[in-house]
Amino acid sequence: MRRRLRYVATLALSTGLLAACGSTGSASAGASKSVSAGGTVYFGEAAGQNPNYIFPFTPSADFSVADTSLFEYLMYRPLYFFGNGDHVGINYTLSLANPPVYSNGNTTVTITLRNYRWSNGTAVTARDVIFWMNLLKAEKDNWAAYVPGDFPDNVVSYGAPNAHTVVFHLNHAYNPTWFTYNELSQITPLPLAWDRTSMASSPATNASSALPDATPGGAKVVYRFLAAQSRDLATYATNPLWRVVDGPWRLESFTTQGKAVFVPNPDYSGPTRPRIKKFVELPFTSDQAEFNLLRSGALTYGYVPLADLSQSKYLASLGYKIRPWREFGFNYMVENYSNPTYGALFRQLYLRQALQDLVNQPAWVKTFLKGDGSPTYSPVPNTPSNKFADAASRHNRYPFSTAKAKSLLLSHGFVLRNRVMTCERAGGGPTDCGAGVKQGTALSFNMLYSSGVSYLGEEMAQFQSSAAQVGIKLNLSQAPYDQVLSDASPCAPSQASCTWQLAYWGIGWEYSPDNLPTGGELFGTGAGSNYGSWSDTETNDLITLTHTSADSTTALDEYQNYLAQELPVIYAPMPADQISAISTRLHGVKQNPYLNITPESWYF
Repeated sequence: MRRRLRYVATLALSTGLLAACGSTGSASAGASKSVSAGGTVYFGEAAGQNPNYIFPFTPSADFSVADTSLFEYLMYRPLYFFGNGDHVGINYTLSLANPPVYSNGNTTVTITLRNYRWSNGTAVTARDVIFWMNLLKAEKDNWAAYVPGDFPDNVVSYGAPNAHTVVFHLNHAYNPTWFTYNELSQITPLPLAWDRTSMASSPATNASSALPDATPGGAKVVYRFLAAQSRDLATYATNPLWRVVDGPWRLESFTTQGKAVFVPNPDYSGPTRPRIKKFVELPFTSDQAEFNLLRSGALTYGYVPLADLSQSKYLASLGYKIRPWREFGFNYMVENYSNPTYGALFRQLYLRQALQDLVNQPAWVKTFLKGDGSPTYSPVPNTPSNKFADAASRHNRYPFSTAKAKSLLLSHGFVLRNRVMTCERAGGGPTDCGAGVKQGTALSFNMLYSSGVSYLGEEMAQFQSSAAQVGIKLNLSQAPYDQVLSDASPCAPSQASCTWQLAYWGIGWEYSPDNLPTGGELFGTGAGSNYGSWSDTETNDLITLTHTSADSTTALDEYQNYLAQELPVIYAPMPADQISAISTRLHGVKQNPYLNITPESWYF
């Protein structure tokens, strides 16, 4: 998961920021039917989401859309780029390599690189991929997308037989779609000019085996050096390391507040060279600060906070197109299966079904998300349109019904006492409360959700009201987004931190850089992003099949069908990442479902 906080940050307005950002042109000024080369695009960063990590080997604390899709990828292209315009899937045209070739029963992967060059004049070669792999092998715990047992643990050996070819030997056969979408997708070739241990050491100019990263110990030193340089935000535009790029853009200037000014990389060797003169990302401390600048017509590409959607017609009169930006992901609430008091309850399917019956997804989308969202019925998104979602992911198996929810509880040993359902028949029989649920256990749960977001408060108030109708008491509390994620972390019942019960950060999960929605990071036993500690043998087996089966379609169908039925989480509607406001003068914009941007294809 890459964190996305579009509607979450609500901070104080910085007058200094507006003064710094105010000298821009109107969205509609100088409109012309002719295509013009040049011009500057002013792009509004989400409030409180400023880029602050430039080294494209990103640790978990900085693994955000602001740092990857909207920043690093502009300068340092991943081996494989995802998103064909606004469509889901791999984009080989914008990738650094040709489609991988699988052989030896899908245990060997061969990659041939295309003819790209770094801005220092050297070619992007297989050794640059080896550089990445050496760092990953040595520092995998500092790579945000690392899952134990997966990449790079499943790579037995790797090498570069020539300057344009990389070969991976795997520990057993893997499904090619999964390995390409979720493993090779993680690689970003690194320039050998970065293969050094200090600024005083000379940058590498060849692929000598004596390079510092060639040994695990040396790779660790190189990583620590580069990570430390990435923490020095004030030098992003001047540090000679970061000026070596292979993407279409390079930094002209950067402030520690997150204002990034990009100019075209004159040595870019990819298929689409920038047509605009500059691309400027502007930071904001609040949604209102961004919206004030948008209303002034000074942003070329911004966003409309949900609270201000009523002003869409006014923005259109200023020369903006209003478009929802939908990402490839799903939304959910989490139960804590390790909670020492309520874990046994959450493990009962009937209770999970009752909780799901209380979520009126179509109504939440229409009322609270103002129509700019989509229901979630499984971990495989049904929007944007994609080839991965089957009928189970497009069908609401648990439509809203307080009557059904109440019936489920009454038929499993609960009675209503003081308006709260309480376990009357303990035991593991078909009409009992379930294994491990003690007699007298009341359905009174604490629900923690992200603060500062109007639609989340509205959803939670409705959820609480519906639950009360069936005898479930929800005790609501709010906390900042980061605190909700921190409090709702995987835990063991014996840990003091394991007292949390239900959590909802409200913006779910985005599938990138693991782009195939197979769920290993989410629902595999012991996975780092398995927040609720869901542990189920059938789930693990189905996840494994999506990784290894030669028939990827059938394996993925079985996985999503099972989790649509079993409800490891409470599915909730997925909001649009943002409601974009784009100048009608700006053309070529496609809103990528993985939240990647390609301003090199934009023009006035």
